Amino acid sequence: MSPQADPGAEVKLQNRRRGERLNTRVPISIEWDKSDGSFSRQRAYTRVVNAYGCLLIAPQGFERDQRLRIVNLANFRSNQGVVVWKGKERTEGWELGVELVSPEMDFWGIQL
Repeated sequence: MSPQADPGAEVKLQNRRRGERLNTRVPISIEWDKSDGSFSRQRAYTRVVNAYGCLLIAPQGFERDQRLRIVNLANFRSNQGVVVWKGKERTEGWELGVELVSPEMDFWGIQL
């Protein structure tokens, strides 16, 4: 049964999330290795953050399991991340859920 068909799916998903979430816009850079061996970078921003990851808006969509380097442009800390969810393309960009690989509790520079 798909999450849309299961009315309790959203509740189950929320119960699985770790940590408190905060709606906030943090400017970030996303970096990744392309299949041809070259390196690419794009500016993006977060919509929601928690200690373990974020929901971000990026100009380009990525597939699940894509590894990215997330750079917080407010404090210049960086962390490896993995795309765990790909949402819809909106006018401002793609919605992506990213889990941080080795999160630092103060990565976002805000109290969570």
